[in-house]
Amino acid sequence: MRDLPRELPGSELLQLGLDDLRAGRVTESSLLVELAAPRLRPLGLEIQAMPESTDGESAEHRLYGMLSDRLGDGAHSRYNALLGRVASFASAAEHAASR
Repeated sequence: MRDLPRELPGSELLQLGLDDLRAGRVTESSLLVELAAPRLRPLGLEIQAMPESTDGESAEHRLYGMLSDRLGDGAHSRYNALLGRVASFASAAEHAASR
């Protein structure tokens, strides 16, 4: 998959994360792409590795930490919503590829 299909759910979020990764920015979107990379790479997405955390934290923990800093108690809901968007994108892309 060379270009991210814009019609798939969550594509805008993933595109932002891919752009941030290419630019070396650690953002909520880039961390989301990093943690979803094992499911996204088989779809043909080229995903650069995220710069290592200085404390060895995983992308999952780094993302949750960023959300918690910004949203407090709302972090859990937002984290689950973000994971749902990626899952929706991946499912739709897998379905489109099987046609």
